[in-house]
Amino acid sequence: MTHSPVHSAGNSPIKTALQAGKTYAWCACGRSMKQPFCDGSHQGTGIDPVIFTAEVEGDVWLCLCKKANTAPTCDGSHKK
Repeated sequence: MTHSPVHSAGNSPIKTALQAGKTYAWCACGRSMKQPFCDGSHQGTGIDPVIFTAEVEGDVWLCLCKKANTAPTCDGSHKK
């Protein structure tokens, strides 16, 4: 399996409503057409989505630049 570079899906985070207790797959490769979530486009890249379960109900800012050290949430890395 070859490792492909990560693609930025945007230059700012996206406000996303999450349901408490629901499991999500955040796109880590930047190729998904369903940003910020995975649609399987990472297949063959060696980059896997970040699987997480929302702990609380409500809006969060999810990373689109794919550089956040706090993925899947934004940490401001897109400003650097």
